[in-house]
Amino acid sequence: MDFLTANDKLGEYPSSWYAATAKPLPPQPALRGHVHCDVCVVGGGFTGLSTALHLAERGYKVTLVEAQRVGFGASGRNGGQVAQDQRLDQEELEKMMGKDIARQLWALGQESAQLVRDLDAKWDCGAGWVPGIIHADHKERFVGHSHAYAEKLNREYDYDLIRPLDRDEIRELVASEAYHGGTLDMGGGHIHPLRFALGLARACQQGGVTIYEQTRVVDIVDDSPAQVICEHGTVEADYVVMGCNGYLGKMNGHVAARVMPINNFIVATEPLDDPDAVLKNNHAVADSKFVINYFRLSEDNRMLFGGAESYGYKFPSDIASLVRKPMSEIFPQLADARIDYAWGGTLGITMNRMPHFERLSGNVLSLSGYSGHGVAMATLAGKLAAEAIAGQAERFDLMASVPTPRFPGGAALRWPLLVLAMVWYSMRDKL
Repeated sequence: MDFLTANDKLGEYPSSWYAATAKPLPPQPALRGHVHCDVCVVGGGFTGLSTALHLAERGYKVTLVEAQRVGFGASGRNGGQVAQDQRLDQEELEKMMGKDIARQLWALGQESAQLVRDLDAKWDCGAGWVPGIIHADHKERFVGHSHAYAEKLNREYDYDLIRPLDRDEIRELVASEAYHGGTLDMGGGHIHPLRFALGLARACQQGGVTIYEQTRVVDIVDDSPAQVICEHGTVEADYVVMGCNGYLGKMNGHVAARVMPINNFIVATEPLDDPDAVLKNNHAVADSKFVINYFRLSEDNRMLFGGAESYGYKFPSDIASLVRKPMSEIFPQLADARIDYAWGGTLGITMNRMPHFERLSGNVLSLSGYSGHGVAMATLAGKLAAEAIAGQAERFDLMASVPTPRFPGGAALRWPLLVLAMVWYSMRDKL
């Protein structure tokens, strides 16, 4: 299955609210012929754009190749939630890596969210930061753990931006009877992700990065220098950084066995007459279901609601109806709201939901598998890749030290096994 064209037209952004409210770059040329650079970045999402920008600021000559348009993939389609932590909570990371490494990973998570804010301000991306992320528990039995976790972060990590929410508080902020409590984290927030990606791309161009669009990579030859073989040309580079995430395809079987593409879907309703009656203060919300519901308000007061699952690589024919179902379950008052935009996207997940950082060889790095937690972490990943290429690899190596197991059966069997798991967890969510 070719994820680049299975659900989208070549060279076109999806018909999303994001695409309708962002100013794209003029189309960049496709690579033809042979070029040489210090670093070739493969992929024009947050990882690739951040890598290219941070390398250019260090004085490297950088070429970025993107098979579609910059910001075309998950970076320009996601829920826009900017978390200030890792994908796994600190309790799990302490068990997996020990408390010292877990604290270092926490510090990287904190830095990742701040980096998004800093880059947005520095390069005038227009991403529109709005503070606050609510974790909403859909089962009463989950609330005690959420409250204990907030208190752990207060006590052990000196993090005072998160607080517990009881049933009355969460229903004051989220006008739904679906949730029994949770937490409010004011260190996180939400942005317009496509504007952020396009702002990073403009910053790259200002820094001297050469961007080629509609340039599909067919192979990477691990050599010195490495060769990035494209359909109509070749990039010869001292280093290669792969930021492909869910669109890796068959480019590297080793990574593909650890990072699996899945689809997720979002709708944007018509502008709401009284948005505060649905989401007071417009904090972003992500709930505790295995197939997560996540939502927030747009700057023009639309409900942006993401969720639902589909068992197949192709997007469903009626995304709006698919997502309207969970949206109406959470917000019955929106059951008849007009849906103006509905779109899908492909992201990359790992077995344990932590990103996969790896030095595939001495001069080829891969960073992917953000598992729905990539706005901040993928942006930081680019900074860490640039550091590693410049000879300061400690923080890249810290992220790479987190194990990312192979999916059972590798790339061949990962999808049918995931389908079975999703069915099981969906049934569990209803218990």
